[in-house]
Amino acid sequence: MINTKEITTYLTESELQKGIEELSDKLNNLYKDEELYMICVLKGAVMFGVDLAKRLTMPLRMEFIRLSSYGSGTTSTGKVNAVDISLPDLDNKNVLIVEDIIDTGHTAKFLTDFINHNFRTKSLKFCSLLDKKVKREVNIDADFYCFEVEDKFLVGYGLDLNNQYRNLPFIGYI
Repeated sequence: MINTKEITTYLTESELQKGIEELSDKLNNLYKDEELYMICVLKGAVMFGVDLAKRLTMPLRMEFIRLSSYGSGTTSTGKVNAVDISLPDLDNKNVLIVEDIIDTGHTAKFLTDFINHNFRTKSLKFCSLLDKKVKREVNIDADFYCFEVEDKFLVGYGLDLNNQYRNLPFIGYI
């Protein structure tokens, strides 16, 4: 059983869903009836990716990749580990990368560079549930994000601490 007594709520479940609804409206207007390849970065973005996908109205193909820049603990290693980055042919496709949080920017830069190096996409956009701009170490920004957040270590709604707390329906900090 998860001990949530040590977690302070940062974003409630209803706040998260409202932010995702607003983002989905923007994406539905941008892509309209064009096919979209949504690349969800596991494990952290799975909750966000699924809730976002349920609200998208264009023809959608979902792909999942697994990257990591955290070892155990609360700080990024700065090194991106490509655990599984198998992707279909994305040439001439609209691609939306879906991530849980952009903080140092290393993972976002690695993935956008990887796609730009290996494919000639029609469009490539980066979307994050959370944007922690105060921690940015590389020059990259999300094209879309739901919430700009403070410099706190956040857990819940896919975000974890040593693989725990992902299943919380809200985002909190310890």
